[in-house]
Amino acid sequence: MTARPRSATITSLPRTHAPASPAAAFDPTLPAPQRRIRLTAALPPPLPELLAQGRTDRRPRFGEDGFDGMIELWSPPSGVTPAQAALARQTLEELSGTVLAPADSDHLLGRVLTLLSHFPAKGLSPEVERMMALDWADDLGEYPAWVIDAAARNWRRSRKWRPSIAEMRTLCEEICAPERALADRLQSLADAAPDPCVPDPRALATGALRRMG
Repeated sequence: MTARPRSATITSLPRTHAPASPAAAFDPTLPAPQRRIRLTAALPPPLPELLAQGRTDRRPRFGEDGFDGMIELWSPPSGVTPAQAALARQTLEELSGTVLAPADSDHLLGRVLTLLSHFPAKGLSPEVERMMALDWADDLGEYPAWVIDAAARNWRRSRKWRPSIAEMRTLCEEICAPERALADRLQSLADAAPDPCVPDPRALATGALRRMG
């Protein structure tokens, strides 16, 4: 009688899920408050906790014409470790290279030319129009593509006249304000503790003085 082969028992290993990244969680179509909540929740721990523990102060801002609204100044909590600061620095680099990365020049120029074509100006030659578009591309070059797209869409749907560069810059600033504020707070966390890979300039100065003495 032939013995039956024993059936092997296969135990499935638990799946490991890669931690969410800010870039993967970012959705530019969401309203600004939801974008910021979702982006903050996707930060690696303990960064969300450190951001929540920081202190926010509201102070008046004054411009050339006097009072110009209130600004928020955020300070990191005490006790940020070098490892936590390094994590904030690494996350900021990822955020700057993805969500806040400047738009591709071809995309930007195409978007500007398309927007201006909706509001044709009389008496301008095609060459002048193109030179104006290049000025626009230069002055809006710091903003991400999704910000410029949203600003152009907002203007097309709400205005009846050709925008100025200053008006578009203001609109772009308003659209990406939550993401830039998050980047500023990550920068504050990164600066809260020294980077062990970067020599302390004070220590270098002290060593130089000792050698001179």
